[in-house]
Amino acid sequence: MDKVTRLRCLQGVALIVLLLSILNMQPAAAQGNAGADAANHGAQVHTLKVTLLSTMLVADMKGLGEWGFSALVEADGRRVLLDTGAHPDTVLQNARDLNVDLSGVKEVILTHYHWDHVSGLMSLRKELMKKDPAAMSVVHVARGIFYSRPGQQGEANTMIAVKKEYEATGGKFIEHDEASEIFPGWWLTGPVPRKYPEHNWSSTGKVQTPAGLVEDTIPDDQSLVLNTPKGLVVITGCGHAGIINILTFSREQFPNEPVEAVIGGLHLFPATDEQLNWTADKLKDFKVANLLGAHCTGIEAVYRIRERLGLPRSSAVVGSVGSSFVLGEGIHPGQLAK
Repeated sequence: MDKVTRLRCLQGVALIVLLLSILNMQPAAAQGNAGADAANHGAQVHTLKVTLLSTMLVADMKGLGEWGFSALVEADGRRVLLDTGAHPDTVLQNARDLNVDLSGVKEVILTHYHWDHVSGLMSLRKELMKKDPAAMSVVHVARGIFYSRPGQQGEANTMIAVKKEYEATGGKFIEHDEASEIFPGWWLTGPVPRKYPEHNWSSTGKVQTPAGLVEDTIPDDQSLVLNTPKGLVVITGCGHAGIINILTFSREQFPNEPVEAVIGGLHLFPATDEQLNWTADKLKDFKVANLLGAHCTGIEAVYRIRERLGLPRSSAVVGSVGSSFVLGEGIHPGQLAK
């Protein structure tokens, strides 16, 4: 074989290799992205229990009520504490009274900066790290939780000071500025777009944002969304973004999924009859099957939503300390809240 022929052969082989490489790479890349999307939005949790450790009502003989919120979320072997209550020791005490073991909980989700959701963080971290340095060592927050809230008596955002104290113990904050899957089937909304004008906050304060000093609409409000075979389970702290905005945003991540349960505070206690009716009627679109309305939801709000959604008494309950929701079983309300 002469040199010219050999060169042409080599060029032909090189061209064939290049073509095969291109053909193989393109489908692989496309398939990989599609597979990643399918895996992300297809991952589900199959076992789930949510136990309330801080809220106003105590439905049994154990536990302390307070104006605050905290819930232990257990799904497929993972355990995460969502919010930490209003007083330093309430969640610790209620966990002991209810025989709920928090020693293996490494991660915390804070739904927003308000004191009635974050005040137990340092007590929990300091107490539990005595036996396990990893206890409560990671905290998921949304963008804006550390923004300054200037008040008449100085800084009104306690999370700025808590951040320094918490990080001094070796703890780590993970800040989310968009919807994020933190574990398979576990999603944080991050800051929620406010499509509907739900004014679900009481504060008249200001917040220092990159855009300047503006009304504090609690931009850091976030919720936890769990994707289950029965539908979405959405857990809120106060729902300052508005429960309809939260569910609308969740549906964008999980199109056509029904909502198996809404759990937590919805900040509807000061709502007018008109606002409650509007909220309940919008909830119909999401096929909400269970409501465990705790903290700032309001007793009348729970009853009004239950009535307008046509839910049975067992499926729309005022949340209490020790109340729980178990996937496949429904709500376990406690004696007083039945």
